[in-house]
Amino acid sequence: MSVRILALVGSLRAGSTNRQLAEAAVQVAPEGADVTVFEGLAEIPFYNEDIDVEGSVPAAAAKLRETAQAADAFLLFSPEYNGTIPAVLKNAIDWLSRPYGSSGFGGKPVAVIGTAFGQYGGVWAQDEARKAVGIAGGKVIEDIKLSIPSSVTRFAETHPSDDAEVVAQLTEVVARLHGNVGAAA
Repeated sequence: MSVRILALVGSLRAGSTNRQLAEAAVQVAPEGADVTVFEGLAEIPFYNEDIDVEGSVPAAAAKLRETAQAADAFLLFSPEYNGTIPAVLKNAIDWLSRPYGSSGFGGKPVAVIGTAFGQYGGVWAQDEARKAVGIAGGKVIEDIKLSIPSSVTRFAETHPSDDAEVVAQLTEVVARLHGNVGAAA
């Protein structure tokens, strides 16, 4: 049986380098691992307990929860917006943290990586994402990190999957996350 790793991308931009990084993760997944990029974060309304009512949860949020329940691990891709986590990624974490006691993360391994324009590659945002997802019930693998700086210039004419250094680092990240699935129990 293949380990299912659900990728959540914190950028909605069509040309997002984090989206491209997630696409590269799909390509480098080791045998026995299946990385799937979740489609539809833009359609999920901001979390609001008034609309999180059993039987009438918005369809996009219900799809996220269902997909997360079927996942064995999570790989979050976070750019950095104004020094912190993008709202779309935080919103996904909020929806998956509920209902209380039934987190979609459910103690499953989570790694947070990404790329950003700045010189540190989005480390502040990634740290914030680790904090939020850990509180939301995920088992954050703290030593799996990849922050790629200068995304705008580094990937201006090269897709991350064509950058040998990035491919090697990403391959290690996905393999290590895959290896943590059994260790999460």
